[in-house]
Amino acid sequence: MSATTTATRKGGRWIEQWDPENAEFWENGGRRTANRNLLFSILSEHIGFSIWTLWSVLVLFMGPQYGIDPAGKFFLVAMATAVGSLVRVPYTFAVARFGGRNWTVFSALMLLLPTIAAVVVMKPGTSYSTFMLVAALTGVGGGNFASSMTNINSFFPLRKKGWALGLNAGGGNIGVPVVQLVGLLVIGTAGAAHPRILLGAYIPLIVIVAALAALRMDNLAPVRNDTGAAREAVRDPHTWIMSFLYIGTFGSFIGYSFAFGLVLQNQFARTPLQAASITFIGPLLGSLIRPVGGRLADRFGGARITLWNFLGMAAATLVVILASVQKSLPVFTVGFIALFVLTGLGNGSTYKMIPGIYHAKAIAKGLTGEAAAVYGRRLSGASMGLIGAVGALGGLGINLAFRQSFLAAHTGTPAFVSFLAFYAVCFALTWAVYLRRPVAPPALSPAAEPAPQLSYAKV
Repeated sequence: MSATTTATRKGGRWIEQWDPENAEFWENGGRRTANRNLLFSILSEHIGFSIWTLWSVLVLFMGPQYGIDPAGKFFLVAMATAVGSLVRVPYTFAVARFGGRNWTVFSALMLLLPTIAAVVVMKPGTSYSTFMLVAALTGVGGGNFASSMTNINSFFPLRKKGWALGLNAGGGNIGVPVVQLVGLLVIGTAGAAHPRILLGAYIPLIVIVAALAALRMDNLAPVRNDTGAAREAVRDPHTWIMSFLYIGTFGSFIGYSFAFGLVLQNQFARTPLQAASITFIGPLLGSLIRPVGGRLADRFGGARITLWNFLGMAAATLVVILASVQKSLPVFTVGFIALFVLTGLGNGSTYKMIPGIYHAKAIAKGLTGEAAAVYGRRLSGASMGLIGAVGALGGLGINLAFRQSFLAAHTGTPAFVSFLAFYAVCFALTWAVYLRRPVAPPALSPAAEPAPQLSYAKV
């Protein structure tokens, strides 16, 4: 059987051999197969993100007749963020257990549950606890990201991972502005009293995406859950360092995506239509630029791009703070959208760092060639789900910070000040761990064998 031929196994489409680091294999069918799976992975993840962030739009439909104050709405969207973060860990391991294609089909169909539930409950008079439960169900859409990224990471060689993972994540992230645009269309045409039109549009799309994944995607038989790798990843400090940095990039992206419309409504007194007409712009640009962050990381090193990106995020946050204090909506909007763009760049560069870090560790251990590639894939695959889960919890933190900020000060300014401080810490951590020059070792005698040096400057 050729390396790219699919075979019937366990009731599905399985590829028995997969070696993307082999240039001949890659050019003779490997690239075509990987790109096909990438395309349909993007479609599935795209719908997953739309459903995950559904309540960032539905809260715009919830007028005074729903009896929910701004703090309650921030907590409502925070629930969706929290569940979406937590389910990323089991979703990561599900790919190797059930197959990437099989799990993509199942996880897509799971999106029907929160969507149909929202159709039933989305009306005045529904209890707040019911809204909380249904918002929590949308968290399954957040899990799609982890399984999709883990799956696509296995299809591509190291030299292509930044671009491939950036495309996969960026195409998925675009689900956020798309659902917000559909919400804007509904509010602008049918009015804010008809949220079921938005929900009804997504039910057939979910079914179509699941069917396409079943027909066109593949499972990789060589991909197996490695409990030893998982334990090693948990013990490795880089897993937690990258989780912290990913809180700063993706946590910011998803947190701001949920909160932007509510901030415009409550701080600048925008109507639902006015808020919806602006809300989608930031997530759209942040999603589109994510592959660029991955490509820049491929070329210049993810650590360098991430470092300067955090500096840019801090500068944009400072602009937002000044605009918030001065109550300048135009400057606030420009600063916030710039912040979205930078979160997208950072998402691409930080995710490229993960496989690069573990490959660099393999080289430092004295491994070369395929042995180094196998070690890097093993550890990066095990760590991605955890990093994605912890990073997404940053979105929960952002929404809780906004909730507290509006409760205490009736403005988002204190929350933005805390975000500024966090980005400063991320900048310092990136420099200290991945870019600071190591202390030069003592001079070796001519006969001594130089040990491999661990360097992360190009990860």
